[in-house]
Amino acid sequence: MRSVTYAMGVSLDGYIVGPDGSFDWTAPDEEVFRFWIDEIREVGVHLMGRRLYETMLYWETADQDPSLGAPELEWTALWNPLPKVVFSTTLSAVQGHARLASGSVAEEIEQLRAEPGEGDIAIGGATLAAEAAASGLIDEYRAMVHPVLVGGGTPFFPQHERRVDLELVETRTFSSKFVYLRYRVTR
Repeated sequence: MRSVTYAMGVSLDGYIVGPDGSFDWTAPDEEVFRFWIDEIREVGVHLMGRRLYETMLYWETADQDPSLGAPELEWTALWNPLPKVVFSTTLSAVQGHARLASGSVAEEIEQLRAEPGEGDIAIGGATLAAEAAASGLIDEYRAMVHPVLVGGGTPFFPQHERRVDLELVETRTFSSKFVYLRYRVTR
């Protein structure tokens, strides 16, 4: 069965977006960017909410920018053909290899797990992850911890009233002092 993973950059105090809505502190250096390139190779489909979808739209045409370096072009070549499912109540259409979700997060994950396919079902965005976590659907949490305290904002971890036991699967420290943490949910 395909694993459902939730991966995002997060501040040391646990936020994916600061109190002012900014996330400029999440820009990766080349070493971290190359790590994310390797991670996206393992994804079979990416689920995201409207805000993350709109942020990631940049990559739909980024390959036309002559100033992009090899890592950014490699990311674009992997990201653009990747199937994406967008959860939104305000969008009426999406671009590229994206489609609007036709059901709830749980229904979409159930459908994707039933279909033939390889690669993880990746979730991006705290709101969407919270909904999946409340239904017990997340198999792994992957956090790229940035060396910054932002003091509030949108929390990385879903806010629900149940205990979730985790097993540490992997850690990695980057030269830029970013730390990657990968935990598997124990059931």
